[in-house]
Amino acid sequence: MTTTLSDVRATARRRWLAVAVVCLAQLMITLDITIVNVALPSIQRDLHFSQGNLTWVVNAFLITFGSFLLLAGRLGDLFGRKRLFLLGLTVFTGASLLCGLAPSEGTLIVARFVQGFGAALQGSVILAIIVTEFTRPDERAKAMSAYVFTAVAGGSLGLLAGGALTEALSWHWIFFVNIPIGLATLALARVFVPGDAGRSGPDRPRVDILGSALATAALMGLVYAIIQISTHGWGSANVLAPAAAAVSLLVAFVALEARIDNPIMPLRILRLRTLVVGSLVRGMLTTGMYATFFLGTLYLEHVRHYTALQTGLAFLPWTLTVAALSLGVTARLIGRIGPLRTFALGMTLTIGGLVVLTGTGPHTAYFPTLFLAFFAFGLGVGNAFTPLMTMAMADVPAADAGLGSGITTLAQQVGGALGLAALGTIAASHTRALLSAHVHGPQAIVGGDHLAYTVAATVVFAGIVIAALLLRARPAQRQEEPLAPPAGMPAAPTPAVAGAGARVAAVTPTASRSAASRPAARHAQIRRRFVLPYRTRGEWHDSGGARRELSAR
Repeated sequence: MTTTLSDVRATARRRWLAVAVVCLAQLMITLDITIVNVALPSIQRDLHFSQGNLTWVVNAFLITFGSFLLLAGRLGDLFGRKRLFLLGLTVFTGASLLCGLAPSEGTLIVARFVQGFGAALQGSVILAIIVTEFTRPDERAKAMSAYVFTAVAGGSLGLLAGGALTEALSWHWIFFVNIPIGLATLALARVFVPGDAGRSGPDRPRVDILGSALATAALMGLVYAIIQISTHGWGSANVLAPAAAAVSLLVAFVALEARIDNPIMPLRILRLRTLVVGSLVRGMLTTGMYATFFLGTLYLEHVRHYTALQTGLAFLPWTLTVAALSLGVTARLIGRIGPLRTFALGMTLTIGGLVVLTGTGPHTAYFPTLFLAFFAFGLGVGNAFTPLMTMAMADVPAADAGLGSGITTLAQQVGGALGLAALGTIAASHTRALLSAHVHGPQAIVGGDHLAYTVAATVVFAGIVIAALLLRARPAQRQEEPLAPPAGMPAAPTPAVAGAGARVAAVTPTASRSAASRPAARHAQIRRRFVLPYRTRGEWHDSGGARRELSAR
């Protein structure tokens, strides 16, 4: 099979367009988590929600989203990630329409459950699609940077969009806006996201139905327990009962997976230290991120009396910094100093942002204190998440990429929610203690936030220590020289460059030696970009992912 230079370029363009499509889907999920919070007062007035039931507009989405990530990731490995991604997009977009049309609180809550399920289906395989498409470390880092921007910066964009839509139109439009975006993403995904059959034919194991039910029920109980902490407290029956049930179900799940032939989660994946440690540290970093975002939002709106739109604008330094880093800055930094050092630098900057926030007061001006804090946080998160996810997914086999993607995404959601619940409790308890000591109300709120920020900085620092001790980044392969082919396979083609109107032609190693007399710089450039071979599953491939020769047509 032969391909021309234009074919290789077209393949590269298609891969980057696929990244843009899956990142757009991730942006919809991230936006939805925050955009709804802005519209809650309007929703409560129009649909006559009680204060207790209103929380279910948010909680319904979080429960199904967190509960189905693990199962959905594995189903993507078995039945095809593109198929599951398209199904998730369809469910999410349809549920968004139902949410926008909801005439009552019951209808809206049910639609939010369905919307969270659709988000889990599509969100669980996004990282898997990226890591299977990009095998070269430099390209994977760039693709991960784009994913980090949509996964991290979407929160502040949600505040902006929610405030603008609610004030200009109505709360219905925070859901309706997903429909054109979802339909466009569906159309683009069908064209640009690569198809995969999963494990077809006799190689596909039977679905572990009992294990799937146990895992989903356990995660549902765990997520439910976490979201009840802020309302009922850590020691209440509303928290302890579902948490105990979740632990019991998880024990039963692990025991089942260890003794059956077709587990929904092969326990071998837990032996991948980079995945397990990377997922743990990701949850710890998310704790610091959520603390800044949610406590910072409450501070700006309740203490500084910002509107929702002004609050979204206040976080723009964070958003724009992450966006700038996603353009290749972080990827180049990883190539220069390595992923582990880049990650440590990002975590240190994150701690710096948290420390700056401990110096705020009821009357602190936005510039320079808050601006510098959010700017440092953008630098930190933008530089930490990309190398962390690159290291976490580095050793995951392609056959388990969906499961690995689900695990690391689940770690962010559950770890971040648990950390935020703990920090929220710490902040509220300290605020009550200060009020009892007759400290002025706004100053008491700020004092509670300061303690929470200090604890969050400690958690992030612990993440640095754990990563330094347990994470070892795989050294990147040299990209200037091709690998030696396996025994019995022909040598990788080496391009030769002729004069004007030159074409890339397959040559033997002997003929390639004559290329020394040709322009060296152009020769090296073509080798780097188009015919870098790599070894996979014992076969000899070029950078397009198939065993090919480059020749003129």
